[in-house]
Amino acid sequence: METRISTLHLNPSELAYLGDAVFELLVREKLLREGIPFRKINRAARNFVSARAQSEMYHKIFPTLTQEEQSIMKRGRNLHTLSRAKNAGVSEYRHATGLEALFGYLQNNNATARLHEIFRLCVNEKREESQQ
Repeated sequence: METRISTLHLNPSELAYLGDAVFELLVREKLLREGIPFRKINRAARNFVSARAQSEMYHKIFPTLTQEEQSIMKRGRNLHTLSRAKNAGVSEYRHATGLEALFGYLQNNNATARLHEIFRLCVNEKREESQQ
């Protein structure tokens, strides 16, 4: 018997908490599939999971999202939290939280195909930027 938390009961903070874990897992799977040496995985992962990188992803994918997805990201972005990223400004941290909220929302709604589609947009955008 599968139990699932209803999105109606998850606030943006909880969606971001879930989304942080989902995004990190997707990044780790991607890096392992690419054959990144194990000793270099954490460094490679930081290129994707830092607040600065996720903030950049937020801005680049936002126009491609549905209105509902944009709304979720905005709700996550507008959270007032006590925590702050070590190497990012407040704005970057808030945008990263918005991206994480979207991933939590998609995971919670079992929108696996859409979750993977958006993840591909995020990492492709990030890869293109790092090659410039």
